[in-house]
Amino acid sequence: MYAFFLAPFVEFSFMQRAALGAIMLSIGACPVGVFLMLRRMSLTGDAMAHAILPGAAVGFLIYGLEIVPMTIGGLVIGMIVALGAGAVSRFTVQKEDASLAAFYLISLAFGVLLVSWRGSSVDLMHVLFGTVLALNNDALILIAMIFVITLVSMAVFWRALVAECLDPLFLRSVSGLGSVVHFVFLGLVVLNLVGGFQALGTLLSVGLMMLPAAAARFWCHRVWPMCCLAVAIGIASSLSGLLFSYHASLPSGPAIILSAGVAYLVSLVFGSRGIIATQISTRRHRAA
Repeated sequence: MYAFFLAPFVEFSFMQRAALGAIMLSIGACPVGVFLMLRRMSLTGDAMAHAILPGAAVGFLIYGLEIVPMTIGGLVIGMIVALGAGAVSRFTVQKEDASLAAFYLISLAFGVLLVSWRGSSVDLMHVLFGTVLALNNDALILIAMIFVITLVSMAVFWRALVAECLDPLFLRSVSGLGSVVHFVFLGLVVLNLVGGFQALGTLLSVGLMMLPAAAARFWCHRVWPMCCLAVAIGIASSLSGLLFSYHASLPSGPAIILSAGVAYLVSLVFGSRGIIATQISTRRHRAA
């Protein structure tokens, strides 16, 4: 038991850094994923994850595979896309999902072209899928900063975030925070995707944000327990995925997301609001 579960994290510093980074990402990103899901904006996270690619690619072209420049580039472009899509939806007839789709498709194509222009296929795979086992101290510091900013922001705006999920029109009618909270929330989405980019790449970073949140939805009714359960599922998926990738010699990022996918499928079938429970409840109502 020790050799399988604990030895990799005790004996190897790269596994310790990977576990620490993945745990911080789970604590920060999973609650954001819950709010994305409750706001019916799940695909927004995927669009934003693709949208940060050009900024990361520009950082790569100038400095190579350096954490800080690629992160700053991804953060700047991500914020521009988030604010731009939000502005388009508020000042034109186009809805936010359509404007985000347009922005992210352009960004993804442009980013892939930039990385392919100056880099190799290995560089492109690194940018797209990340290398959680190669997290260094700079990456951990950056993830920790995003983690702290996310927790503080959610603590400050918690009631407004919950209110906007349940009834955004009510929030706007009783408070002037509606638009502010919306853009703060989009900023948190971008920040956590940029943090996840370090470990999981632009294509998979949204997986750790959304899959635990979607799994928790099958067990909980209230927002706070749902966020806590999503964090627990995210941490468990991260650690089990790291162990699986270590023992099976497989890529760590996809292993983490597949572990979260297994948790989602189990919750879908066996959750208190999953398929089996729903079918049993339906049959009882019909029998009554």
